Amino acid sequence: MKGARLAAIVFLMVVGGACVFADLLLPASYAHQFRDEPNAAPSSQHLLGTDDLGRDRFVRVLYGTRVSLLLAPAAAFVASLLAALIGGVAGFAGGWVQKGVMAATDLFLSLPWLFLLITVRAVLPLNVSPLISVAITFALLGCLGWAAAARVVCADTTSLRESDFVLLARASGSGGWRLLWRHIVPNLQSVLLAQFWIAVPAFILTEANLGMLGLGVAEPLPSWGSLLRELQSYSVLSGQPWQFVPLILFILVVSSFHLLLLKQEWSA
Repeated sequence: MKGARLAAIVFLMVVGGACVFADLLLPASYAHQFRDEPNAAPSSQHLLGTDDLGRDRFVRVLYGTRVSLLLAPAAAFVASLLAALIGGVAGFAGGWVQKGVMAATDLFLSLPWLFLLITVRAVLPLNVSPLISVAITFALLGCLGWAAAARVVCADTTSLRESDFVLLARASGSGGWRLLWRHIVPNLQSVLLAQFWIAVPAFILTEANLGMLGLGVAEPLPSWGSLLRELQSYSVLSGQPWQFVPLILFILVVSSFHLLLLKQEWSA
């Protein structure tokens, strides 16, 4: 299992490096159209061929992967931060504060998360620039994906609040926010890190679902959702098996993140 985790780390580093330096490695942008070569087969110039608009598929796969690999962790960081704030304060305060916050969290979790996300995204403007659509999509993921992690953080904070070292710190004169941030929050780092790694592949999958429904990243900026949407027509794919490359890469990236999550859980 250690070898599999090492392979996952190396794979993510290679894919991430290729995406970050795509501007230097690739001769054309993701929106450039080779008008004389629509739906072209793979060649030395176009490794994965071109789409129906003549855009290089390999270029679009790298840029779409960049969107997810850079912004899904950013959204996971926001969600983990909100979970630390909400769950940590609720668990530290206890009493009616904890009951009220956890009741609101349970109500939030009772709603189908994906449908809630689709509903909120649908009421926002859809005809926006690609960069704004990226910001909206991943901001929603971060702001709506905190609830499950907040329950875990609240439970751990409650346990730490009654621990011996916290009682000793309280007896020594520490109290309030100082007790929370200096003694409790540092001991939640492993929990928050695990929740972060859980959120990253979940947000990648969610963005892909939104993109396939046309509610994610706006064209012409590619994302995994828009790339996977092209796989809906089997009649087109039957003669173009290279179009499955985005799906294969998507599965490998999400699986690699899950292997890192297993490593984090065992180390914790």
